[in-house]
Amino acid sequence: MGLHLGDVVPDFTQDSTEGPIAFHDWIGDHWAVLFSHPADYTPVCTTELGVTARLAEEFRRRNVKVLAVSVDPVSRHKDWIKDIDETQKTHVGFPILGDADRKVSTLYDMIHPQQSDTLTVRSVFIIDPRKILRAMLTYPASTGREFGEILRVIDSLQLTDKYSIATPANWHIGDDVVISPAIQDPDALKTRFPKGYRELKPYLRITPQPTH
Repeated sequence: MGLHLGDVVPDFTQDSTEGPIAFHDWIGDHWAVLFSHPADYTPVCTTELGVTARLAEEFRRRNVKVLAVSVDPVSRHKDWIKDIDETQKTHVGFPILGDADRKVSTLYDMIHPQQSDTLTVRSVFIIDPRKILRAMLTYPASTGREFGEILRVIDSLQLTDKYSIATPANWHIGDDVVISPAIQDPDALKTRFPKGYRELKPYLRITPQPTH
């Protein structure tokens, strides 16, 4: 059975470049991004891990821990990190799981036989502090991920957890948001959205982002 949004993600213990990781304990009270790579010493993966390293402060500001995984062993990861740091002008400061036995890759259904029987596709799992899966993204091996989109999804999830809103297409921090159709009471609307709102349709009401 595959993972679904709203599921508690599978726990595991696996070795990494920063020592053994018991996943649920490692997440603690943080959000987490678990993302897979087809293999070490591959060009697209090298750029992706470099971008992730350069975004370290952006993830920290959002209370997010990042964890990469590849089917190669930890010893190979440690050598590959030297190349990433050198070519991407950064410092990889997050762990990379060694998954030579494919335990994690199998638990999270990261291996797609139509693509490869042994290598993971580019999967992304965004997990909240309750260890609940909140979003999934999957890319083919040939397409590097847009990490700005990953941050945007986290921003949306964290914002909509606090307010009765949703984020529209192409939304970014600071843009207007939409009010949940479940809120119909005029007094509740005034209380929850003191900046006011525009009603384009009864089900489509636009309001400024509450935190801006």
